[in-house]
Amino acid sequence: MWVLDVQHESWPIAGTFAISRGSRTIAEVVVATLTDAKSGRRGRGECVPYARYGESVEGVIAAIKAMAPALASGRVDRAALQAAMPAGAARNALDCAFWDLEAKERGRPVWEIAGLDAPRTVVTAETLSLDTPEKMAAAAKAKEGRPLLKLKLGSEGALDRVGAVRAARPDAALIVDANEALPPAELTATLAALADLGVAMVEQPLPAGEDGLLAEIGSPIPLCADESSHTVKDIPRLAALYDMVNVKLDKAGGLTEAIAMAKAAEEAGLKLMVGCMVGTSLAMAPAFLLASRAAYVDLDGPVILAKDREFGLSYSRGHVSPPLPDLWG
Repeated sequence: MWVLDVQHESWPIAGTFAISRGSRTIAEVVVATLTDAKSGRRGRGECVPYARYGESVEGVIAAIKAMAPALASGRVDRAALQAAMPAGAARNALDCAFWDLEAKERGRPVWEIAGLDAPRTVVTAETLSLDTPEKMAAAAKAKEGRPLLKLKLGSEGALDRVGAVRAARPDAALIVDANEALPPAELTATLAALADLGVAMVEQPLPAGEDGLLAEIGSPIPLCADESSHTVKDIPRLAALYDMVNVKLDKAGGLTEAIAMAKAAEEAGLKLMVGCMVGTSLAMAPAFLLASRAAYVDLDGPVILAKDREFGLSYSRGHVSPPLPDLWG
């Protein structure tokens, strides 16, 4: 019923992208394409395998290809896919391909089929890669006019970096992403100092699984779960520790789970952040459908790349517009 094609693509990054766990110059993505054997219409989905979660390009491709017989016979549709594959990048690519294909076959946009609000232009954070305070300040200055900057921090020198960026861009809203790296013994003092620097939110200050400490401190800044936040099952625990959750389709395993996760988070009193791995606009497009209900949007993956794919999202001074149907959905 559905013919599967899987491709590995490499997209050069503009310069180097560095976080607390390392740096890279290439974004490695996997694209799954589903073609309806009768109509010939196609749907695409892009995912980014992430080593932090035990994924590799080869492993994700193998997991997607393993679904080919069930897809060809029609035994697995989008609904059945949720149980047939675990959450993660591989399921994300297929789930988003199913959504795109359904939109093409029904002649209706995905947001309408899914019962979501019509997408609109939103502010997206633009990321400052982990570097020296001076280089991060220069990068912030180069993003003059962008209203929201996201700083990647490590285990050392966090306050120096944020202070340098704040001095360079006193007008910008700042959020920071520690990627699990802030020293626990210094956390209370660090959060207080970040508040004094006008930081609006801190993302994943402690390692996933070791963040129970957050229940014991009173943070002056909203805290957002990222590495600790994967699927709906995580929401009850996160609601006791964080103020918001970062919903990423590559962790959730697709738009289907991400929608359910967003609803569960909101019902638990958590605010939403919609985030991404470093990929092309094809990966951003499905996540964009949740952007209008998020407190923070971080869908700047294509901005980090040296070039984006055809019909990519339109970025303008920290604002991003809805995807074209030629791209996805």
